[in-house]
Amino acid sequence: MPDRGIDVVRAHLAKLPPAESLTTAELRAQYERAEKVFPTPAEVKVERVSAPTAPAEWLRPPSAVAGRVVLYLHGGGYVIGSPRSHRHLAAAIAAAAGASALLLDYRLAPEHPYPAAVDDATAAYRWLLDQGVAPGRIVIGGDSAGGGLTVATLVALREAALPRPAGGVCISPWVDLTCGGGSYETKADVDPIVRRVGVEEMARAYLGATPPRTPLASPLYADLRDLPPLLIQVGSEEVLLDDAVELAARARAAGVETTLEVWDRMIHVWHWFLPMLDEAQAAIETIGRFTRARAA
Repeated sequence: MPDRGIDVVRAHLAKLPPAESLTTAELRAQYERAEKVFPTPAEVKVERVSAPTAPAEWLRPPSAVAGRVVLYLHGGGYVIGSPRSHRHLAAAIAAAAGASALLLDYRLAPEHPYPAAVDDATAAYRWLLDQGVAPGRIVIGGDSAGGGLTVATLVALREAALPRPAGGVCISPWVDLTCGGGSYETKADVDPIVRRVGVEEMARAYLGATPPRTPLASPLYADLRDLPPLLIQVGSEEVLLDDAVELAARARAAGVETTLEVWDRMIHVWHWFLPMLDEAQAAIETIGRFTRARAA
């Protein structure tokens, strides 16, 4: 049996070149090579579809219940990432949830800055409704920037007076593009993935001329009232810890049913390292239970 555990993940990450030494094209290529390291199970049916504005993939595990859908928004700082880099993670969440996943290939910055990602995610939700999927059977989820995009999308749907989905799942969410959380300093020495210099560069690429506290760009500053229940998961050893903790506090203050889980010793989006890490499977199973309960 191969070695597993967070120390194995850290050793794997230590072998990679520093992100700040790579161009955007190189970072995108590196991220997409994940599909070779973390293949999607053969039993998961993958179907490319043309949704409004941006294409997407349907991922249908054998456990999928008809009509239950996870709209998944991948991470990557709004600059990198794609269905290729996140197919294994979205498929695992779908399998745990007994759902099909619509994995959105939303437009990336700097070629397509804010609000392109929010527009694409909102259009994908409208498309699901047009396909006859009931809003109460949809959970929107995502990791890192996709976790922030999840909250922004929920706010945008409310502002558009669309029927709200059953819930939202935020994995290590990036919700404050001012990059002002205290954990940028307190966790800088233990987070092997997120660096302030890289995050600030991605924020500039996505924001363009948009002020960083714009609510749908930095949903930490949005009006969070009347959002559906949220599940927020974050690692204790990551720079974005304070983003998640503050998001949970503000959501609760706005009356949103919110569950915050801080996973001991875990790093940024540890779920992504599913083949190496038992805690990844455990966290995904928690997401599955939340989704099944909300989108029953």
